[in-house]
Amino acid sequence: MALAMQSQPRGGIIGAGGRGNLLTSEFKEIGANMAAVCDVYEPNLQRGLKSASTGAKPYADYRKLLDDKSLGFVVIATPDHWHARMMIDAVDAGKDVYVEKPLAHTIDEGEKMIAAVKRTKRIVQVGTQRRSSPLFLEAKSLFDQGSHGPVNLVLSYWLNHANSPADKPLAGNLDWKQWLGSSPSRAMDAHRFFNWYYYWDYSGGLMVGQAAHIIDLILWFMNADAPKAVTATAAAPNLAKVEVPETTSISMEFGGFLATFAVGYHAMRYSGFLDQLSQFHGHKARFDVGREHYAVYPEDPQALELKASAGKRDPKSFNSAVRFHIRNFLDCIASRQEPNATVAMAQRTNIALVMAMDSLRKGQRIVRA
Repeated sequence: MALAMQSQPRGGIIGAGGRGNLLTSEFKEIGANMAAVCDVYEPNLQRGLKSASTGAKPYADYRKLLDDKSLGFVVIATPDHWHARMMIDAVDAGKDVYVEKPLAHTIDEGEKMIAAVKRTKRIVQVGTQRRSSPLFLEAKSLFDQGSHGPVNLVLSYWLNHANSPADKPLAGNLDWKQWLGSSPSRAMDAHRFFNWYYYWDYSGGLMVGQAAHIIDLILWFMNADAPKAVTATAAAPNLAKVEVPETTSISMEFGGFLATFAVGYHAMRYSGFLDQLSQFHGHKARFDVGREHYAVYPEDPQALELKASAGKRDPKSFNSAVRFHIRNFLDCIASRQEPNATVAMAQRTNIALVMAMDSLRKGQRIVRA
């Protein structure tokens, strides 16, 4: 349901690429006034203005957007290496923030983000939308009843097929120096710009982008802190001219259980109902959680096919999860209560992701300090 016009919050989007435009549309659908758009690439900025509310102001420098006192919140949908600096600057400017996952690009950045939120008392929601989805909240409630027994092993995966990275020229002005930010200085490179996901300077690739959701889910359901040790392995990249492989596996060691997450983006494609799964292997039952379903399978050593004792299947429901997450954020702006996906929660996952990147690049098991 849209917000009442008299309480319509005003916000701005920083990073008007594909994800930024989707979030702009979702915020507008709920009733927010997306009154400002910032992007360092002119074509993205123009597309963002078309997605935003009528009369939205354009900005090429996010700091100028943050100076706009009429904006109560900002949405950050930039490459990963910019999340921390922009979120900290935003809360220091008195804005509430919806920041996309993963939380940050380093562990230290995540700690600084936590400190900034505590210092400013702003509302910050991280874009791990499963935490606001009715299906996942229902599954979590059932999981907490514990009928599956103790869990010592969690296995999870996410499968899809990426054909090739984008290979196209820049189609307009780009403030390359500002886009690089804190990352190493390099000559302007259209391939890096359009495929930043696959370069270590800016991201950890699909391994990090998808694990940000699934590891967050595992930690949430298991009420767990960050892992004690992480080992990541990978196949060589199957995509041309990239650094970060698209086929990886992460093994995470916790005090009482082991969890794994495999991402295979050079596999066959599945429907959104079947493309990902997390299996919590309890002593008495297996608890499965997919994108749009969950089920409990009690132990039956004689069975050739297990039958679920409880569960739910809700195909095509996942797209609404973002809207529920945005609604929770806007409600918390009004109530000043903590949102469903706090920075502190996201930092636990961020630690695991940074350890995985470190492990993969060094070729060794990484133990948390």
